[in-house]
Amino acid sequence: MTALVLRLAAPLQSWGTSSRFVRRGTGRAPSRSGVIGMLAAAQGLRRTDSLQQLLGLRIWVRTEQNGRVERDFQTARSRDGSEVMPLSYRYYLADAVFAVAVEGPVEVLDGLREALRRPVFPVYLGRRSCPPAGRLDHGLHDGDVESVLETLPWLASPAVRRAAGPTAELTVHRDCDPGTPGSELVHDVPVSFDPAHRQWGWRSVIRYPVTVPNPAAEPVADPHDPMDLLGDAV
Repeated sequence: MTALVLRLAAPLQSWGTSSRFVRRGTGRAPSRSGVIGMLAAAQGLRRTDSLQQLLGLRIWVRTEQNGRVERDFQTARSRDGSEVMPLSYRYYLADAVFAVAVEGPVEVLDGLREALRRPVFPVYLGRRSCPPAGRLDHGLHDGDVESVLETLPWLASPAVRRAAGPTAELTVHRDCDPGTPGSELVHDVPVSFDPAHRQWGWRSVIRYPVTVPNPAAEPVADPHDPMDLLGDAV
């Protein structure tokens, strides 16, 4: 088995799974529909094209850097000023970083890597206003998505890794069987992106921690003991 690792980082990301009307929320981790949509855009698939090849991929996520939720609001009015639109609240994740492991046939993953290097349509992290920052493709790794995310080096920003301890506890978001204790239902499985008939399905998701080493941690200096100056006299 082989998994393609992607690093999703940007000043802002937004992964909506329950947006309604003027309130556009974000999940705390990339949605399945968002990742598949990004891969489909890179390949040049139209919204009316079949997603069959991408729907068979296993996609798990590890949170490298939590970030924080930010709220923005937008308003608009007609050109002549006679009509004012309602306020629209939009939520984003700021300074978050995620590792995404995509498992599938090697030939499919090779094609996705090539597409991400030369995308047909622009790729973005949930919304068009959120392009990725830094290197997106972090290579093919032997193993399934579970083993890859449990052994992958920590991909947080250098400043975060330097300020952390010798190990980091990260959260893996994975699919699970319906009814698994501790799981939750998420409405983010894309069936069709066709604007005339968009469809999503449900999946069960559970989270669990993994601990990874942090070689970038700055060593802690020995605490100063003023009594050392007195030597053996005390």
